[in-house]
Amino acid sequence: MSADRLAGVGVSPGAGYGPAHRLVREIPEPPRGSRHGGDAEAERRRAERALEQVAADLSARGDRAGGEARDVLAAQAMMALDPGLASVVAELVGQGVSAPRAVFEAFGKYRDLLAGAGDYLAGRVADLDDIRDRAVATLEGLPLPGLPPDPPEPYVLVARDLAPADTALLDPAAVAAFVTEEGGPTSHTAILARSLGVPAVVGCAGATAIPPGTRVLVDGSTGAVRLSPAEEEVARAMRADADQDALLATVTGPGATADGHAVPLLANVGGPADIAPALAAGAEGVGLFRTEFLFLDREDPPTWEEQQDAYRAVFEAFSGSRVVVRVLDAGADKPLDFLPPPAPEPNPALGERGVRMFRHYPDVLAAQLDALARAAEGTSARVQVMAPMVATVEEAAWFTDACRTAGLPSSGVMIEIPAAALRAADIAAVTGFFSIGTNDLTQYALAADREAGALAGLQDPWHPAVLDLVALAASAAAAAGRECGLCGEAAADPALACVFAGLGVTSLSMAALALPRVRAALARHTLDACRRAAAAARAANSAAAARAAARAELPALAELSL
Repeated sequence: MSADRLAGVGVSPGAGYGPAHRLVREIPEPPRGSRHGGDAEAERRRAERALEQVAADLSARGDRAGGEARDVLAAQAMMALDPGLASVVAELVGQGVSAPRAVFEAFGKYRDLLAGAGDYLAGRVADLDDIRDRAVATLEGLPLPGLPPDPPEPYVLVARDLAPADTALLDPAAVAAFVTEEGGPTSHTAILARSLGVPAVVGCAGATAIPPGTRVLVDGSTGAVRLSPAEEEVARAMRADADQDALLATVTGPGATADGHAVPLLANVGGPADIAPALAAGAEGVGLFRTEFLFLDREDPPTWEEQQDAYRAVFEAFSGSRVVVRVLDAGADKPLDFLPPPAPEPNPALGERGVRMFRHYPDVLAAQLDALARAAEGTSARVQVMAPMVATVEEAAWFTDACRTAGLPSSGVMIEIPAAALRAADIAAVTGFFSIGTNDLTQYALAADREAGALAGLQDPWHPAVLDLVALAASAAAAAGRECGLCGEAAADPALACVFAGLGVTSLSMAALALPRVRAALARHTLDACRRAAAAARAANSAAAARAAARAELPALAELSL
């Protein structure tokens, strides 16, 4: 790679151009041996207030950003209020350590403890460092790490990594694109970038060495980063981007292949705030209604009335359309104070999560299902309810019975554990539909934490092993006469969306901003072409080879610059 050309992983499509601004997030480390004045209780309260202030700020940022950012930042706020962290801070302060130094050391101990236990959260270094830096800055009276105020022109944000709090409030009018040296395609940062529509490249080696002010051209589709490009190259890239937007706007209507095979295109939503963007993008319904937003960042579960009002708002907005609701997916990176795991977990990602947690707290599930059933009454939305992290036939049957008892006739399961895909035929016999979650299916199939930037090469849904699992689930669903949708981030990749259609997936759900590109890609290819692309991808021996083989069977993608 030449000095003026860098390459990473394109995670949010489009072209962006502007001067590089490096986000320097690091707050100076409090001096070693720093001591407080002797009032340990006052110093402990000072540290506690700082962490509470950080948590409140993160929650407020999430509320302002809305959508998926709200869920991510609410989970991060809960990390700031973790009782285990507070206990370590109090112990250090009791030994005479100053509040800033105690917070700094506590995060170090906390992270080391998690890493030593193999904890799922250990991979979220950017999240943990962000909370630490914000708390220390608050205690020291320093400016919080963040984005440049009132930039004179749109800029390209360059960073080692971006915490969700940084990404959530990016203003697309001020940030032309961003490039990070770390991070993977299914990280929180990548997901939020796609939801904002900001071109983004992650895993770009050498990004932090870009001199501030250097003019940078970013291609969020290919992952190419060009330093100091010629004016003609910039004009060509921006013109192509504008032409593509104009072309995509001409493709309207329901999702379908060129020969009329219907592939409904649905939206992933987190609550009422996501309704307008989904409708504006032509979503035919909701393929993933994440209900976590109501439960995060609170000590008690939401009331029955709170739940019913939020659910009804979405159901009424999509009157006459399909709305697939995922019940609360708690555990792992989304711990809840009122749903603690029954025992300490060395690896929460493989522990009590999703439907497993409900087996210990059946009253929480019953209350949510009842609220969903009551909210659906009087609306014409086709409400379907699904359980996350189902691994066995018995779990699927248990959830189906719970839904039936609550008066919800259409229930299904997510296919995000390899075991569920491998035995999909058995599970299809006891449930009404499937929805494939490619984010978790990929990380579990390849044993690669989706938040670990060093494993970005493995966090690729194009891997033939992942495609094989998708094919197994879709085939089993078809044989049983069941719908098999797909709601993972991979659905937003136009080429991969065509492959999924060729594998037999019956609907695709994604962030609203991705819908036009996927709609256009499907409309330019026949179902037979999609099937050839799927077969070619599965016959490959690597993710890169699968991507290249599939695209060779989908020639219109190049014409559309997708």
